[in-house]
Amino acid sequence: MNAIVFLGGGRITSALVTGLRRGGYEGPIVVHDRHSAKLGRLKREHGVIAEASLPRALGSAGLLIIAVRPGSVGALLKQIGKEGIRGPITAVSLAAGIPLSQLQTALGQPVRWVRAMPSPVCRSRRGLTALTFGRGLSKRERTKVRSLFARTGDVVEIPEKQFDAFTVTYSCSHGYHALQALIAAAEGIGLNRRIARMAAAHALADGITAWREGDLSLKSLMHEAATPGGIAASVMASLDRAGYGKLVAQGLRTGIHQARRNARR
Repeated sequence: MNAIVFLGGGRITSALVTGLRRGGYEGPIVVHDRHSAKLGRLKREHGVIAEASLPRALGSAGLLIIAVRPGSVGALLKQIGKEGIRGPITAVSLAAGIPLSQLQTALGQPVRWVRAMPSPVCRSRRGLTALTFGRGLSKRERTKVRSLFARTGDVVEIPEKQFDAFTVTYSCSHGYHALQALIAAAEGIGLNRRIARMAAAHALADGITAWREGDLSLKSLMHEAATPGGIAASVMASLDRAGYGKLVAQGLRTGIHQARRNARR
């Protein structure tokens, strides 16, 4: 069949399939998962081929995408090894922290590996995906993988040694977390929930969009937004004194440690 085959029908598969369909991808997409409810929803919403059988899913794959949690990758690769791979195939792992060397050792020469780290924001086609390629992939195969993820947003190729740092930095959870905290704080000082949401979303989303789409540096924009001695400047100074920057750095280091734990499972 030469389909894109997702092994795992969870949240990132749902986001990617949504982005691919919105990006005009009309080719066959097969999803294998043990949970029939996940398969049924993806079939109804995006016209995927729901496949409960792992051997049949593998047999239809032109491109294989491993979309399970890091802790489940080892067991899944063992299952794939038992079923066998018919001929060379390109496989893309979305599992955070699992290095190419570990993936290559698990299934051997028939599989040429790529690591990809796509954002769930790809469902809106405003995603960002990092790629790093293993040995043996041709220029054509690399282009095919890049083009696929480019349907869902921006794509950047980085060395594997930077992958964990990228993973802990790029997550949309940072924005959601900051938005949630800012809304709660705004409600705490008297704004109603609707206005608090509007104001907090503007502070984060619209300000960052202005930076990305404009020609002013981040330093210039911060200077423009925070007049010395003004309210915004006092807010930022208070956050810095409370250790805002150190807390962010601590959070990223914790994420790096988790990625390394994933690799040891």
